[in-house]
Amino acid sequence: MTAPTHRYLSLGAGVQSSTLLLLAAQGRIPPFDAAVFADTSWEPAAVYRHLGRLTGIAERAGIEVVRVSAGNIRADALDPAHRFASMPLFTLGPAGERGMARRQCTSEYKIKPIKAEVRRRLGYPHPRRVPAGVIAEMAIGISLDEIGRARDADVAYMRNVFPLLDLGWRRDDCLRYLRRHGLGNTPKSSCVGCPFHDDGFWAALRENSPTEWADAVAFDTAVRHGSARANAAGQPLRGQFFLHRQRVPLDEVVLHPRPRPADSPSCGPWTCPHDTPVPGGADRGEVA
Repeated sequence: MTAPTHRYLSLGAGVQSSTLLLLAAQGRIPPFDAAVFADTSWEPAAVYRHLGRLTGIAERAGIEVVRVSAGNIRADALDPAHRFASMPLFTLGPAGERGMARRQCTSEYKIKPIKAEVRRRLGYPHPRRVPAGVIAEMAIGISLDEIGRARDADVAYMRNVFPLLDLGWRRDDCLRYLRRHGLGNTPKSSCVGCPFHDDGFWAALRENSPTEWADAVAFDTAVRHGSARANAAGQPLRGQFFLHRQRVPLDEVVLHPRPRPADSPSCGPWTCPHDTPVPGGADRGEVA
């Protein structure tokens, strides 16, 4: 097997990827050439504050933290001139049909910019072909309790590795490790207006972050009748979009928050908790 020429971390700034960065900074696992954070420009403020802490830790250890971006996901969705990367919004059809829009946002705003950065650092930006044998190792924060989400990369120039699986660590091991090192308040990474949020998140946002709550409410209203580009082109949505599964305006939802488990996962580029896990672990047939 060809040895990788570079080693990177996919940094979502949630619990597992924060743990990997800290482990590397402390020399517990091999270092990274860079930790790559795909910025949708719509993460909660707490995530950006935490990213700042991680950047300081990484810099002191000689690890570069680089932000990459495909744009501002919120602004792009409301821009009539911009292609709409579909979010998993809840739909309500003209006759009351309930559904959900396709999810393209993770691929467009997280995976693609990370791949573009890897190609750039390898010296072969798109559309140049990456020669056989030029490979970057990409560390992904998947712990033992999420082994079904471990997948091979779908491109030949990246090889996914899972250091937490090698250590036999579960998510609660990561949480304990972060607490020991003063990072026990590591937030969950996700867009402010992600439709997958539960009522506990929405209730906490409304109570503790009124500006971000108002931002989500305004976005929910703005996308009610479909994408700005489709509407401008005379192709309005047949029905309505909503951020909440109740399919009523967000500020009218009767929230029923339940206790939120501390070990619930974040949304990372390759670790969205709402993806279907691969039975039996990594699928070794995806590399092309």
